[in-house]
Amino acid sequence: MSTNQPTGPLGKERGVGMGILLYIVTLGIYGLVWTYKNFEEMKQHTGEGVGGVIGLICAFVGISPYVLPSEIGKMYRQAEGSSLASPPVTGWTGLWMFPGVYIIVVWYVKVQNALNNYWRAMQAGTMQHAAPAAPAA
Repeated sequence: MSTNQPTGPLGKERGVGMGILLYIVTLGIYGLVWTYKNFEEMKQHTGEGVGGVIGLICAFVGISPYVLPSEIGKMYRQAEGSSLASPPVTGWTGLWMFPGVYIIVVWYVKVQNALNNYWRAMQAGTMQHAAPAAPAA
């Protein structure tokens, strides 16, 4: 039973600078917490996606840099009534992870800002999800 209508609560906006600081101070452990929370919040909100535990497995396997922005992009594409309906990140955003640490920071900033903008727009009511498509005749 999958619809485009979100059924759960909105996720939490997270500060980009604080996330980077926590990642450094905790020697990367916060990155796992961040990954789990974001995947889980998106699944609770939309009723779709991999969720927190599978998101962590994706992190350990090395594919979460592709899967997370892909799921964010899907939320944006399902949204209507806002200029935010065009996804700022997609699965291709994961390619930002390869060139080096500076680029990893750029990836994190892009992904976290996309999530923050989505949660903010949904809370303000400036973006809604499209109704489920009618079956083709």
